Amino acid sequence: MLKIYNTLSRDKQEFKPLVPGEVRVYVCGMTVYDFCHLGHARVMVVFDMVTRWLRTAGYKVTYVRNITDIDDKIIKRAAENKEPIESLTERFIAAMDEDAAALGVRKPDFEPRATQYIGEMQDIIAALEKKSLAYVAPDGDVNYSVRDFPGYGRLSGKSLDDLHAGERVEVTQAKHDPLDFVLWKRAKPGEPAWPSRWGEGRPGWHIECSAMSSALLGKHFDIHGGGQDLQFPHHENEIAQSEGAFDENERGSFVNYWMHNGFVRVDNEKMSKSLGNFFTVREILARYDAEVVRFFILRAHYRSPLNYSDQHLDDARQGLTRLYTALKSHDVTAGVVDWTDPRAARFRECMDDDFNTPEAVAVLFDLANELNRSGARDTAVLLKSLAAIIGLLERDAETFLQGVPAADGWTPARIEAEIAARVDAKKAKNYAEADRIRKTLLDAGIVLEDTAKGTSWRRA
Repeated sequence: MLKIYNTLSRDKQEFKPLVPGEVRVYVCGMTVYDFCHLGHARVMVVFDMVTRWLRTAGYKVTYVRNITDIDDKIIKRAAENKEPIESLTERFIAAMDEDAAALGVRKPDFEPRATQYIGEMQDIIAALEKKSLAYVAPDGDVNYSVRDFPGYGRLSGKSLDDLHAGERVEVTQAKHDPLDFVLWKRAKPGEPAWPSRWGEGRPGWHIECSAMSSALLGKHFDIHGGGQDLQFPHHENEIAQSEGAFDENERGSFVNYWMHNGFVRVDNEKMSKSLGNFFTVREILARYDAEVVRFFILRAHYRSPLNYSDQHLDDARQGLTRLYTALKSHDVTAGVVDWTDPRAARFRECMDDDFNTPEAVAVLFDLANELNRSGARDTAVLLKSLAAIIGLLERDAETFLQGVPAADGWTPARIEAEIAARVDAKKAKNYAEADRIRKTLLDAGIVLEDTAKGTSWRRA
């Protein structure tokens, strides 16, 4: 029985889909004006893991992850670069796709772009205006009237008075209340704009997700996910918009389960450009294997803070190396899992407990230890199969263990030549030379392993 921690109810709840056997999932995606950072990587990997498990559990999943391709930051960056907005967004969408693919993240079923749903956004704004939940401000913007929506603050667990006291909100004469937020922005000279009943303009950020989710998943769906930073105000505002606009949506009937992954920290500090500890996915992948980064993310529970440091990435690399090392003598592929096997059943229990990947990974290590002791083929197949469910151990073990050529010139061909020279030295009983070659390779981070079948090697 799958249980999910629901941010709205603040407890784990038994998962019951709206339609038996089917799950509809919406996750807030990227605003494409720059390269993806580690926080984006966590969102992509976490909800890739979630949807993989839902499918493994037998559900037919419809997974939507949107792209914000119109936004203040996008407009500003395009102006700074002196390039068309479409050129900027296409470039960073392509980069995002490359990063996601490297991390083993499968494409969502739908990847809508905000600019494709302007009409749907305008329909929702019109419905809100008709219900007196939206108003045209003196500056021409259309704002949402937060105090006219009962229950605003349910998701964040704060009252309006708490939000006023604790949040830094913009105060302008155009707003009835400083917490009111923009649904439609009046166009400024030189900015992209679309025609509307309120004049030329463009959508506010929050309205995008209400429009795209309802268009692709319906006005009431199962799971809405995203980073913890989106809980307030973005997801709070989505609830207000969607439940306010749609007649069939009563209180709490927009989304059944709200899921939020934890923050990313760097050496126990919040990741921030101003602190100089901001890392893009590409910068990290230049130093670490992509599967190591995925393993690092999944080794922490998705709701826990994720603390990035070189030491933690090195630990993740060592851990993943242990798993691959256990498999290196076994030529096996992932197969259908027998869930009656007690070891598989324990993995399933972990995943059904709010996607508890740290405990699921512990099952993989237990299998690796068992495999090292027994060498049983069925154990190797089970290890490979369970890991593949969450996107791990999908490569040939030797390919991972040998890794990419080192920057210092130790290519696979050069290493193999040294191994051959060491074999010749041993045949000539020149053991000092053989030992020297082994030490030279070890100093370069290359470990030799002698077996009855010959000598193999791996990166340390």
